[in-house]
Amino acid sequence: MSENSPESAHCHRERVDGGVTVLEVGGELDISTAPLLASRLDALTAGPRPDLVLDLRPVSFMDCSGLSLLCRARNRTAARHGRLRLVCDSNRFLRILEHARLAGTFEIHTRLPDTPAAARAACRTGTG
Repeated sequence: MSENSPESAHCHRERVDGGVTVLEVGGELDISTAPLLASRLDALTAGPRPDLVLDLRPVSFMDCSGLSLLCRARNRTAARHGRLRLVCDSNRFLRILEHARLAGTFEIHTRLPDTPAAARAACRTGTG
């Protein structure tokens, strides 16, 4: 864990693409930074049928507080008949999920999944 302040250790970028919210999370996701993200995830998972992609590739460290935050987002999304996808290409993170017995709990991708707008753009360029 670094000695950065919680504000600088955690950053995120957010965009909405065809009804899919893509949230890129960076830095450390631990006991000091998880609360900063928790309220945003709660808001994103509050409506009916949330469709959320969390890009965790820029995350450099995650402790059990981060795992708890992901589980909460997953549970809130499932309760509202939505979809939560995690993007992660780290074998270390996948091992953490396995050890926590959460490996089959999340829909995990190694790259950002195509969103509706990206699929439309691919169709346009493919037919041109």
